[in-house]
Formats: sequence, structure tokens, C-alpha cells
Amino acid sequence: MKVGITGGIGSGKSAVCRLFAQRGVAVYDSDAEAKRLMAENPELRTAISARFGAEAYADGALNRSYLAGKVFSDPAALADLNALVHPAVLADFAAWAERQEGSYVIFESAILFDAGLEDSVDRTVAVLAPLELRLERTCRRDKCDPEAVRRRIAVQLDDDALSEKADYVVINIFEEDLELAVLKLDRIFSHEARID
Repeated sequence: MKVGITGGIGSGKSAVCRLFAQRGVAVYDSDAEAKRLMAENPELRTAISARFGAEAYADGALNRSYLAGKVFSDPAALADLNALVHPAVLADFAAWAERQEGSYVIFESAILFDAGLEDSVDRTVAVLAPLELRLERTCRRDKCDPEAVRRRIAVQLDDDALSEKADYVVINIFEEDLELAVLKLDRIFSHEARID
């Protein structure tokens, strides 16, 4: 069984995934794997270079600042990049999931619903947290200004939309509550995987 975990910046989805990993559940970090595939996958490299120019790679490495400059100011360019990267990530995730031993695996993605990736998983979990706490966590982690974080939050799905779309919701305020929530979900998913 495949479980998708999502949440906005600073919500704590990575903390939730770490707790699942501590319980022995295999976690696929789609953001990290997308970066790896963009850097290493020959077909994806060729497609990105064809769409964005040879400058997309410098000295054999992904030129992230060049690519960011192309896509973050141009929604059509971002859509083109996503159309190239998402299928590669989903294929990689499917192959990875087949190699795992546990009764279920986790697909961690900040844009699970935004990008329509929820059809690649059997269950979905949204991790939510109050706005001020999200701002505090992100500013502490990224050493950035709260307004920059607010701008990033503004372009993500809000908590109401995430709650509506997800099968399960985890509210991440206190760490001890988070551990209990993960324990409960682990029991649910282990049971569901056995009866599927």
C-alpha cells in the first residue's frame, strides 16, 4: 500500500515522515528524488535541456539558479518543467516501492494535491499547523524573513483545501501529540495493507 503525506511549508510533514521512518516504514522524499533525477536521469536531462536550453546544465550539473529564474516567473515554463519531472518521479517511486519490504510505504510530497499526484497513492495524509507556528518554524530553519514565508504559503493550498482532500489529517502543534498520531496511523495503515 502507498500513503501520500503532504503539508504546507512549516507544517511538519518531514517531522511526521521521520517518525514513520523511525517505526521502520520506508519513506520516499519526492523533492529530494526529483532533484536527483533532474541531475542524473539521462532522458530527463535531455528533455530539460531541449525545453530550457543547454544552460540548464553547467559543467554537467543541474544549473538550479538558471532553471529557477526561468520557471518561477513564468507559470507556463513551470508547468512544462513539472510535466517533464513528475512522470519521472512517479515512475521512480513506483519502482522504488516495489523493492520495499514493509506492508506500506510513504510518498512525501509538498505538492501532492497541487500537482494531481494523489492518484499514485492509496491513502493521503495532510499535516497541518497554525500559521504563526509555521512561520516561526520556517524562519528558524531557513533563517529567513516572515514575509518571504508568507509569500510561499500564499501560493500553496490552504489548510481547508488540504483537509477536504486528504483521507487523514494530522495537527502538528506538540511533539508528543505528533508521536501518538503517527502511532495511530501506523496501526491503521498496517491493518489496511493486510486486508487489501
